[in-house]
Amino acid sequence: QVQLVESGGGLVQPGGSLRLSCAASGSIFSINRMGWYRQAPGKQRELVAGIASGGSIHYADSVKGRFTISRDNAKNMVALQMNSLKPEDTAVYYCNLVLFTTTKSEYWGQGTLVTVSE
Repeated sequence: QVQLVESGGGLVQPGGSLRLSCAASGSIFSINRMGWYRQAPGKQRELVAGIASGGSIHYADSVKGRFTISRDNAKNMVALQMNSLKPEDTAVYYCNLVLFTTTKSEYWGQGTLVTVSE
C-alpha cells in the first residue's frame, strides 16, 4: 500500500512564496513519476508540475518561471517551490505518484489548501 503525505499549504499574499512537500511511503518502485495537481473551486483538477524518476520535468504554462519541482529519489519525496504567487494560484494542491510496472498504478495525497489573497 502506498501513502502520500503532503505539507506546506497556507495563506500567502500575492507575490509571496510557499513550499509544498510530499513524502511517499510503501511499495515504491524505481520507475515512477511524481507530481502536483491542483483544483480550484468550480474547476477541473489540472497538472501543475511533474517529474519522472529519470529527472525529466513538465510544467503547466501558467506556472513556468514561477514554480520549481524537485524530488529526492532516496527519500521518495517531491517538493514544489512556488514563487510570485497570484490569486489565481488559489486551489487545493494534490501530490500524485504514478508507478509503472506491468500495469500503471496511481496514488493521491489528501490535498493541501493554498490561498493567495491580500
